[in-house]
Amino acid sequence: MRVLTYAAGVCLALGLAGCGKQKAPDAAAATGAATAPATLTLSYANFPPASTFPCVQMERWKQEVEKRTGGRVKVNTFPGGTLLGAKDIFDGVIAGTADIGNFAMSYQPGRFPVSEAMDLPHFFSGAEAASLLLADLVAALRPAEFEKVQVLTVFTCPPAVVMCAKPVATLADLQGLPLRSSGTGAEMMKRLGAAPVAMPQSDVPDALQKGVVKGVVSSAEVLQDMNYAAYCPHLLKTDLNVISFAVVMNRERYAALPADVRQVLDGLYREQAEWTGRYVDQHAQKAVAWARAKHGLTVHELSEADRTALRAAAQPLLEEYVARVSAKGVDGRAVLGRLAAPAAAK
Repeated sequence: MRVLTYAAGVCLALGLAGCGKQKAPDAAAATGAATAPATLTLSYANFPPASTFPCVQMERWKQEVEKRTGGRVKVNTFPGGTLLGAKDIFDGVIAGTADIGNFAMSYQPGRFPVSEAMDLPHFFSGAEAASLLLADLVAALRPAEFEKVQVLTVFTCPPAVVMCAKPVATLADLQGLPLRSSGTGAEMMKRLGAAPVAMPQSDVPDALQKGVVKGVVSSAEVLQDMNYAAYCPHLLKTDLNVISFAVVMNRERYAALPADVRQVLDGLYREQAEWTGRYVDQHAQKAVAWARAKHGLTVHELSEADRTALRAAAQPLLEEYVARVSAKGVDGRAVLGRLAAPAAAK
């Protein structure tokens, strides 16, 4: 299906030389005047609800592209899985069902061996720092996992915290707790003695009310976005793993764009990563403040001893990553070295 369309309006000027005489030739043709530039329409698929930060960044990107191309490019956005589902976006973009798509790499374990390193527990200070590191990593290594698409930008959510229905102030308090968690977060919870439970975000409120889970391991913006603060009045600041996202474009569609339009998209690559990281960091902070004011949220900080223990528990995951991706021809230790290099990012 060809989603990229071209439309142009052509104005014809007709002149009459006089009554009863032949019509004059088309004015534009006679003078060689250029027609208006074509409008390019692009479709952009996304999977979470429109109010969440991956879709907020999508709308910002759309506005910037339309503005910077002087209206020559129009972007039609499809949040909430209305065009492609979460696990179908990457392949859907390759197939041309959508021109552009935003997806989370962790939804397809093992398919993105370089970028999945971001989702390990690095204890980043926030999404802005992590997003810029991911952007630089992908730009520098140009990993084969993206060879069938054009990467337009990448970003992450803030580091995960533990939101819980009961007080959790130490790592010992996690013992035996059933916590909704996924990906690397689930593996970390298991190693810390908790009981990770996998389930869709949409099932979490009911599970919390029924006591099926006692909390959630995720970034803090969901306290407000998903109203988890109503069920989880305690937050343990762990700064665990992030979840990484990529915005990709069908490679043929990208190659067919005029050079100046491609330049606009390329120019937004790192800028959009920085903007999104900063936005969601601020959004998470506001969500915590909102949860404090509206639901009496209590934030617990780990002791230095617990922080040391947390990093020690994470180290084997890094070593396992190196061994796992080495079998795929990826220098996992070099990838981790790039993510650990800028001390300011931690």
